Amino acid sequence: MIKDLPDNTVKDIAIAVALEKESVESKIWYVYIINLKNEPIENVLITSKGYGEKDGEQVKTSTLRHMFPLVEGNSFKIIEPIDEQTFGLNNEYWLSYYIGTQIYDKKFIFLPESIVEMNFTRLPVINKVGVMIG
Repeated sequence: MIKDLPDNTVKDIAIAVALEKESVESKIWYVYIINLKNEPIENVLITSKGYGEKDGEQVKTSTLRHMFPLVEGNSFKIIEPIDEQTFGLNNEYWLSYYIGTQIYDKKFIFLPESIVEMNFTRLPVINKVGVMIG
């Protein structure tokens, strides 16, 4: 039975956190979905939440939902802004999308303190500096 199910492995899709603007007072960060495929993905649904321990207490952020009817091939969309204060938490992005009639889904988790300068890379398609999970 399980062998009859299609292998809907998520490939060539990434979630990235990029530094948008920086000033003396603050830094502005955004979370992006990057479609590295040559084909579009449709009915893209992303849920985001943060959770973990801060100052010895369990913390949870609100769960947010984002929907994009279409993300073209070799393009990106801004999912949401992200506050630096949540970088010490697990930041989870659960992605579902369709290609044709096939559904795909994957959970992307930025672990605590993984969004740091040491992990920065040049993000493809967006052409900004940030941290990416593919």
